[in-house]
Amino acid sequence: MDKNREGIKLMQEGKLEEAVKMFTEVIEEHPNDPVGYINFGNVLLSMDDFERAELFFKRAVELDETVPAAFYSLGTLYFELERYGEATRAFQNAIKQGMENADVFFMLGISLVNTDQITLALPYLLRSTELNPEDAEAVFQYGIALAKEGVYEEAVIQLERVLTLRKEDADALYNLGAVYLTWQGDIVTAKRYFERAVNVDSNHMLAQNALVAISDLEKSQE
Repeated sequence: MDKNREGIKLMQEGKLEEAVKMFTEVIEEHPNDPVGYINFGNVLLSMDDFERAELFFKRAVELDETVPAAFYSLGTLYFELERYGEATRAFQNAIKQGMENADVFFMLGISLVNTDQITLALPYLLRSTELNPEDAEAVFQYGIALAKEGVYEEAVIQLERVLTLRKEDADALYNLGAVYLTWQGDIVTAKRYFERAVNVDSNHMLAQNALVAISDLEKSQE
């Protein structure tokens, strides 16, 4: 096993100090190889040492601007720091340099959502669900983004998909109710979903508040 793989194994086992030592050796032995810097930065990122992690990732980019993993790690760091504009650019660069997996498209999509660029986010969230159709969170976020853009029929399809992946997911149930209420003004269907959400999670405040509002509306119409 080479030292990079050994260091990654140590990091996965939670042996961070040993991983740091291993990646230090990698960098000393191969100072012009970006991989060691990326791995060292990932250890620092896992330790919430964001400032130093950024330096290592940027050094990796300086050594080779065609390595997508460096940009992905930078994007993850910026996302953690809620610097979503920088995260967006980093994830875009990762894709530009050839990264093609569900995670990078999901992270780019969510970064765009967090900068209120939901229309731009949709194709990336869609691509994420295509690459990993079993990822319930990606499907959920895609459904929410569709609802925010007023694409209600497709939003319902995606949120129903979530329920096949995560049985009786309270957030998906609540949002299905909200979509039907906004889309069709369908209080009966919305109420049914809100009640299911509360049955799954008795502390789901949004669903509880929605039921109170519907109850008040029904009383006013009596």
